[in-house]
Amino acid sequence: MNEIKCPKCHTIFQISESDYESIVKQVKDSEFHKEISLREEQFQKEKATALELMKVSTEKDLQETIKEKDLAINELKNKLAMQESKQELAIQTAIMEKDKMITNLNNELKLNQSDFLLKEKNLKDNYEEKLKNKDEQIAYYKDFKAKQSTKMIGESLEQHCHNEFNKLRPLFKNAYFEKDNDIKSGSKGDFIFRDYDDEGTEIVSIMFEMKNEADETATKHKNEDFFKELDKDRNEKKCEYAVLVSLLEIDNEYYNSGIIDVSYKYPKMYVIRPQFFIPLITLIRGMALNNLNFKKELQIIRNQNIDIANFEEKMNSFKDGFSKNYHLASEKFQKAIEEIDKTISHLQKTKEDLLSSENNLRLANNKAEELTIKKLTHNNETMTKLFAEIKK
Repeated sequence: MNEIKCPKCHTIFQISESDYESIVKQVKDSEFHKEISLREEQFQKEKATALELMKVSTEKDLQETIKEKDLAINELKNKLAMQESKQELAIQTAIMEKDKMITNLNNELKLNQSDFLLKEKNLKDNYEEKLKNKDEQIAYYKDFKAKQSTKMIGESLEQHCHNEFNKLRPLFKNAYFEKDNDIKSGSKGDFIFRDYDDEGTEIVSIMFEMKNEADETATKHKNEDFFKELDKDRNEKKCEYAVLVSLLEIDNEYYNSGIIDVSYKYPKMYVIRPQFFIPLITLIRGMALNNLNFKKELQIIRNQNIDIANFEEKMNSFKDGFSKNYHLASEKFQKAIEEIDKTISHLQKTKEDLLSSENNLRLANNKAEELTIKKLTHNNETMTKLFAEIKK
């Protein structure tokens, strides 16, 4: 039997073993279920709390993740916006540069067009001015010719050139410019120009011929008709250059174009209009000054070469004379040596002869010392008797 005490009334009950076990089992089942219920409730609470915490944590993590993503997205948006801004700025800059370049090109084009138009206008004005001057000059010379005779026209052209030179004569302080009055050879030019440096060396010389004719002259001359005679006068007067100052063929564009070089026909010959008279003198004189410096340097080199040649000639002459004297002295020296050798040989022979004579004398002396009466009278009866008698 088992006893059970009521926890409330404290009454003790006697129960059988089987009942006790049944009660215990009930109690155990009840406690177990209660425990399970409690534990399940606790578990549910813990589960709910864990879920809540997990939810909170998950939401927090999600919020953090969302925040980080938002930050990343904002950063990307900012970078994208910045990149777009840079691209936009670059595009704007490129557009501005392009617009600026287009503007500059347009300005340059306009400027070039302006310059071209200005140059074109200047060329046109210059050409028209030259054409006007030429027409005025032709008209002047035609009027000039119309008012004078053929002789006076020629003399006036000479006087014109003479006056033009005298205006600038201070620039040619050592120059000679006078009419050619020497007619020994049968012909003469109009003017001879010679210029010298301060040392009196001729720099350049020019034979000038002035030619002109009136419009009404029946026979019209050409410039080349006077080349041969001008070249002859230049050579006879020993001038380096020949210049024809001409108003012939006044409408010929070839002779109106400036200073005409006709050296393809005659060397150092030119044809000019009167306005080129002074410029040509200046041009030829300038070239001649450069050539003069070159000639002086060349002359110095030639003089140095002459000095070197003279020095070499003197050196060669000295060497030849020295060589000749050396050979003569050498020959005499050789002859003297030979004579000395001969003398030495002769003296050596004399020495040998003397030595031989001394030896002979010594032998003779020895023989003389060894000579006795006995030896002399040996086998000589006569001498033996003679010496016997002398001895007696």
